[in-house]
Amino acid sequence: MGPGNDTDNKLKQLAMKLSTRILVPLALTAFLAACQGSSVEDIVPNGASTQLPAKMIESMKSKGISLTAPVMFRIFKEENVLEVWKRKDNGRYDMVTSYQICKWSGKLGPKFIEGDRQAPEGFYAVRPAQMNPKSSYYLSFNTGFPNALDRSLGRTGANLMVHGSCSSSGCYSMTDAQVAQIYAFARDAFKGGQDSIQLEAFPFRMTAANMARYKDDPNYAFWKNLKEGYDHFEITKVPPKVDVCEKKYVFNHTSDPNAPIAATSACPPSDQPDSLKMAYQSYQSTYDSAFSSMVSKGRVQPPARSIQGIAEAKIIADWSSRRARGERVTMDPPSLSPQDKDKASKPQVMVRLASAVAADKAKEEREAAKRTRMSKVQLPSGSMSVASNAPAPAVSAQATPQTTGAIDTAPAAAPVEQPAAAPAKKAWWKIIGN
Repeated sequence: MGPGNDTDNKLKQLAMKLSTRILVPLALTAFLAACQGSSVEDIVPNGASTQLPAKMIESMKSKGISLTAPVMFRIFKEENVLEVWKRKDNGRYDMVTSYQICKWSGKLGPKFIEGDRQAPEGFYAVRPAQMNPKSSYYLSFNTGFPNALDRSLGRTGANLMVHGSCSSSGCYSMTDAQVAQIYAFARDAFKGGQDSIQLEAFPFRMTAANMARYKDDPNYAFWKNLKEGYDHFEITKVPPKVDVCEKKYVFNHTSDPNAPIAATSACPPSDQPDSLKMAYQSYQSTYDSAFSSMVSKGRVQPPARSIQGIAEAKIIADWSSRRARGERVTMDPPSLSPQDKDKASKPQVMVRLASAVAADKAKEEREAAKRTRMSKVQLPSGSMSVASNAPAPAVSAQATPQTTGAIDTAPAAAPVEQPAAAPAKKAWWKIIGN
């Protein structure tokens, strides 16, 4: 065999080694992804480059809206909707589309503390750094909670998102197809030069009828403050300039972007233009009349459940902590809502996380296996010389196998040490619900 053939063989061997090093990890990745019910696409940015439908783009063009024009999002919990608004050539915003929210967490009302399972309400800013194309929930962006108002009120929590996968614990969750389009709206607006997208999250549409329904709710004062920003947008069709002072939102309060406004300090004098003041007063006058009419008629539609302040938030946060530790808790979080006042006197279904149940089962099986091994240990020769026909000693209650795993049994020490047997594995369907 000549030197040329030797070189070819070495190159082939090297190529095989390289391909093995590349293909084996890829195959392993695909295998692991399949085991988890996902795909290889889950380890790379999911849908971050999704383009908006051609029909939607044509519809925007017909309204004088470019693909990269600034965008704004509005969320309404009770109506279960997320709206997308974009700026037209004339500077005013028009609604481009809306999406039904797949799931949102908690009840009506703001988020108070970490663990209360509440999706936030308020005015938030979404910046490019808050976009996550590699989210575990397909795609996501951070709402920006807590904002300046939340911090001034001592509200806590983190990683409150708008994301895909239709699963929520304090977030606004969409389907993957929906969040891909919402993400695309934000991405394209950032490409066009927008540095911050306003996200407005409301408990419901702030109409006179709805405000009358909730006039006795403990969150009403906060919602009236949100309504001021809602009204400013309804009047101008431009996202309001949002500041925080005296621990409340103020909208279009000053035209100076560098005005020194602090969340806990007194609000500075307003310099709103007269045209905006007059338009707001006219709008408010019409609203006041409609609100009084709705109150005099009484509630047509009963209010939905809402969080009853910080007291309920603390109770739910404690429930969440105990649930996370695997303790036995009620299936649903505690509630102080008036609609649930009769629920407390009724028996509650108690549940545990499947992982905690599995851990108890495994421990019980290890203890049972150890007791079985001890019962099979043979005593040394000659030790039965004492009254071999004597009655068998009574079995200690401590040696009786437990059936629930709630009590740890301490078995007697075995005279002969043997390696512990691996606990028998149980199918998940035999564990969950026990």
